[in-house]
Amino acid sequence: MAEGTGRPGAYRKGIERRQQILDHAIDLFAEHGVDGASLRSVADGTGVSHAALRHYFSSRDELLVEAYREHERRHSSPEDPAAGGPVAQMARSADRNRVVPGLVQLYATLTADALQERHPLTREFVQARFSRVRAELADAVALGQREGRIDADLDPADAAALVIAASDGLQVQWLLDPDGVDVRRSLELLERLLPSRRDIGGGGA
Repeated sequence: MAEGTGRPGAYRKGIERRQQILDHAIDLFAEHGVDGASLRSVADGTGVSHAALRHYFSSRDELLVEAYREHERRHSSPEDPAAGGPVAQMARSADRNRVVPGLVQLYATLTADALQERHPLTREFVQARFSRVRAELADAVALGQREGRIDADLDPADAAALVIAASDGLQVQWLLDPDGVDVRRSLELLERLLPSRRDIGGGGA
């Protein structure tokens, strides 16, 4: 909650300061990764004390979740969610992520933290995100089935979960060995299971 919520001007300044902190945090995560960007460095970079930072983001988990949520909002595509098929959607996402490995690391950190009970806020965010992305990809699979592009015997939800698992796992491998793993090329292999009339490369980064 921003400072000075009782006065409109102070409330607006509080919102602006919170966004400033978030913007700086995203820049730090993108450049240095999660481990290389502490809460104190985020506070120092925006001219607030560590205690003041906790006023805007009550915990490390909240800051990480909101930073990734903002990153996704900025890079969300206005195009048809089903464009190019489910694999192509994840390939485009991988292309965008490749230019900011620190934010791929942030996502990997969030998914790892979500498995631990002491991170309930992170778990809620990651569960909701997986549910949303599975639903979007399952819709893309179902559309492909109706158009005769994808095998009608495939379960859309299962296919969606498989595509997400492949994409997330490949990106973790890429973080550890960027020269040895080509996420897009590996994802293209899934097109043999979920064929599309559109070339997977047509979506662009």
